[in-house]
Amino acid sequence: MSSKIFKAIWLVAVVIFLASVIFIMGISYDYLTNIQEKQLRIKIELASQGVNLSGMSYFDELNTSDYRITWIASDGTVIYDNEADKSLMENHLEREEAKEALETGYGEAARYSSTLAERQLYAAKKLNDGSILRLSIVQMAVWTLILGFAQPISFVILLALALSFILASRLAKKIVEPINQIDLDNPKQYYDKENYKEVEPLLRKIANQQEQLKRDNSEIEKASLIRQEFTANVSHELKTPLHAISGYAELLEKGMVKEEDVKPFASKIRAESARISSLVEDIIDLTKLDNGGSKMSWEDCDLFKIAENAADSLETAAAVMHIDLSVEGESAPIRGVPQLLYSIVYNLCDNAIKYNKYGGSVSVYIEVSQYEIKLQIKDTGIGIPRSSLDRIFERFYRVDKSRSKEVGGTGLGLSIVKHAVLIHNGTINVESELGKGTVFTITLPKNNRSI
Repeated sequence: MSSKIFKAIWLVAVVIFLASVIFIMGISYDYLTNIQEKQLRIKIELASQGVNLSGMSYFDELNTSDYRITWIASDGTVIYDNEADKSLMENHLEREEAKEALETGYGEAARYSSTLAERQLYAAKKLNDGSILRLSIVQMAVWTLILGFAQPISFVILLALALSFILASRLAKKIVEPINQIDLDNPKQYYDKENYKEVEPLLRKIANQQEQLKRDNSEIEKASLIRQEFTANVSHELKTPLHAISGYAELLEKGMVKEEDVKPFASKIRAESARISSLVEDIIDLTKLDNGGSKMSWEDCDLFKIAENAADSLETAAAVMHIDLSVEGESAPIRGVPQLLYSIVYNLCDNAIKYNKYGGSVSVYIEVSQYEIKLQIKDTGIGIPRSSLDRIFERFYRVDKSRSKEVGGTGLGLSIVKHAVLIHNGTINVESELGKGTVFTITLPKNNRSI
């Protein structure tokens, strides 16, 4: 970076210097040309007065190596020329400066000489007898000016390049040095400081990325702990029914069970097998949800009808505890995954029945607005302690372990509900009071798009 800054500064300095030299040379060239023209006017005035007074004798002892003098008759014939044979010279009446002098008394021109092949400055003056006296001088060429200034210009160029090199090097180091000294582990300390205003947006971006990395690392660590806990919980949940099945099967195998106890033992084995099967199914469902439900089919469906179907499936369980299970509301068209929506209603209602009071109630209410659907499941159950509300969606978390063993279940139902709601871009809220019941409120957008 330092090298790039140095090259850029040095290149700019060189370009500006060369442009300045060219500009100064142009001004100098115009200035010297103006001086030549002014001197030419002065000389023509003096020479014309001399010729008017002395005639041809004025040129006898005149020594002018810098100026060319030409005396032209009124008909354009060359009377005198100090550098060429007048008899060989063509008629000058059509020359620009001569025509202007005949008309106004004085004329000027600048052109390449047809005889000397150099750019000449001409000044012509009409004399008293009607003839024309003309003086000319070679206009200084640009290259002549450059060669004349070559030595001082070369010195100045070398000095300027050296100074530009040194200054560019120091300036590049001065610019880069604060950047090199930045502590990227703590970029916030440089906010609002004068030396770091230009790079402050970059420092803020770095700080944001560092915070994001910390959050990501925290999430990774949390996910790792969840996986470890999940593995341990699955092992524990599977081990208990497997031990029971193994124990009952061993007793039957060794003939240690009375004939009248065979049927109860078989019933217990079937119940524990069903528990394992339910647990495996929930784990499979949860794994699919962890992957975002990408392979699930999204359809246009009616959440109200899905809720009615879920309630119908739980009528028997509700009747055992004399619980009034009702579904109220209106038709609720929604874009979603039917089996996940069913799982949301079923699991929440199943829990509401299991953890309810004998003769209680569970009500499902569906309300539809312009953009979203609100699903509310309210029960008159035992309630959830405030300290447990933040943890009830964790896998295998149980508020009352002794009650959970009585009512059964895998401990994954609410975790499945939470994941299913998130996949539908919804939100879930829980309100509960011990001894009075719990209210789950779920809000889902109507027009979800499949992942």
